[in-house]
Amino acid sequence: MQTDVAIVGGGPAGLQAALTLGRIHRKAVVLDDGTYRNAAVAHMHNVLTNDGRPPADYRAAAHQELAAYDSVTVLRVRADAIEQTGDSFRLRLSDGSELTARTLVLATGVRDELPPIDGLGALWGDLAAQCPFCHAHEFSGTRIGVIGGESAAHYAAMLGPIASELVVLTNGEPLPPTWRGGAQVRAEPIVSVEPHAGGVRVRLAAGEPEQVSVLFLRPTLHQSAPFAEQLGLELNPSGCVRVDEFGRTSTPRAYAAGDLAHQPTFPGPMASVVMAQAMGQMAALGAHSTLMEAGL
Repeated sequence: MQTDVAIVGGGPAGLQAALTLGRIHRKAVVLDDGTYRNAAVAHMHNVLTNDGRPPADYRAAAHQELAAYDSVTVLRVRADAIEQTGDSFRLRLSDGSELTARTLVLATGVRDELPPIDGLGALWGDLAAQCPFCHAHEFSGTRIGVIGGESAAHYAAMLGPIASELVVLTNGEPLPPTWRGGAQVRAEPIVSVEPHAGGVRVRLAAGEPEQVSVLFLRPTLHQSAPFAEQLGLELNPSGCVRVDEFGRTSTPRAYAAGDLAHQPTFPGPMASVVMAQAMGQMAALGAHSTLMEAGL
């Protein structure tokens, strides 16, 4: 198979890139292996006209819209390896086939590494989350917990107007110099977390357990796919791919969009559906411009 643009990843960034290219009849192939960072989330928020919509419904609607564009093909397959050969990219797919593309848009996202706390993974995306913009409003007027000392000041400032009470569970981490109080602090290591009474019960190494409605924490991010390493892309200190305003990476004809990438002026990825869509659109524009300049 050959295409103008190979889009690796079927989340908001990849789907928006495909729509943008389809609108100008540019040939594009989307590789969607069914892996999504927000798969555990029941409802997505802070997305105008889609606030509260299940992510699976959003993706289904996007696929239905893309079906109207003959130049766009969506393959339910995984890319296993990518290599650049001259002015094109060769992608080896999990079904044994290969795809050759003149340009590339990486939109594979990141993987969240959670602290090793028993039960936390089962709550992630529901009663444990990262983003107050996406997840906090539904818990207005309740007791909210924050895991980790390093990010305590940041979360306390953001969640203070929303929560009736905050409890910081440092899990043995020191509080930052910017900490100014304003919340209960428990410094004991966390033994486990579990659903209880419509919220979360947090068991600590000493003392009584804490009951909160939801937990917020900052996970460690990792690239969810090996392609940045395979292509030798320059990374930011965050571990995300370094891109410019058009999503250009350090490798010619390779673009990146979504939360696997960000500009060097940002401390980390702006992890939201709207930002991923915007980055996907810009990466598609960049890829199209590259092909136009080459007379293709």
